[in-house]
Amino acid sequence: MNTKKMKAVTFSYDDAVTQDQRLIELFDRYGLKCTFNLNSGLLGKAGMLIRENVTVAHVKPRPEEIRAIYAGHEIAAHTLTHPSLKELDDAEIVRQVEEDRLALSELAGYEVVGMAYPGGTQYIDDRTIELVREKTGIRYARTTTSTHSFEPQTDLIRFDPTVYHHVEFDKLFELANEFLTLKPDTPKLFYIWGHAYEFDIHNTWAKMEKFCQLISGQDDIFYGTNREVLLGEDWI
Repeated sequence: MNTKKMKAVTFSYDDAVTQDQRLIELFDRYGLKCTFNLNSGLLGKAGMLIRENVTVAHVKPRPEEIRAIYAGHEIAAHTLTHPSLKELDDAEIVRQVEEDRLALSELAGYEVVGMAYPGGTQYIDDRTIELVREKTGIRYARTTTSTHSFEPQTDLIRFDPTVYHHVEFDKLFELANEFLTLKPDTPKLFYIWGHAYEFDIHNTWAKMEKFCQLISGQDDIFYGTNREVLLGEDWI
């Protein structure tokens, strides 16, 4: 363990949309690292979403673009087609997760071992969790339940993030200021998640850049992907 880095920051963004490229430019500018959770069965599809009465683009990059787009960050699974997993039978849950993982591994050029559950915590249950744990190659999987805590967790297959940027932007900055002042004796993790298209809903790209400026460049913080933070040896 690197005893000089008792704090870590990581990001996790879902769905593989073209807005990811703008977000990656921000992360690269400030030396931040992110894990992007992709549905391999939906790559190349174009569409729109209506959220909070705002229509935003929901366009998926093509499979052949994936490796270049996400270079320097982590590609992780999000199931083949983004279903409600708890509504599926056991075999289909395993297929959705494992076939996505294997397809993304081929596209990424390395073994994908991470995941975010599609749709949110309400779309999984204990059966889902145990099937992912026992029947797939996934080693860590994120829920959507905010903890507002920096304490590392032991169950990596039911891993709860610190904060959801889009609906908790004020909380995001409050937590960031708290995290920056910490001088911990034990490891602390600040885990932020969301969807890049959400920055288009309220035009909060500038606000996100302000957050990146705030949290970056600290000598006592390790900035890593989910894989580096949860499985690596650089800080925990």
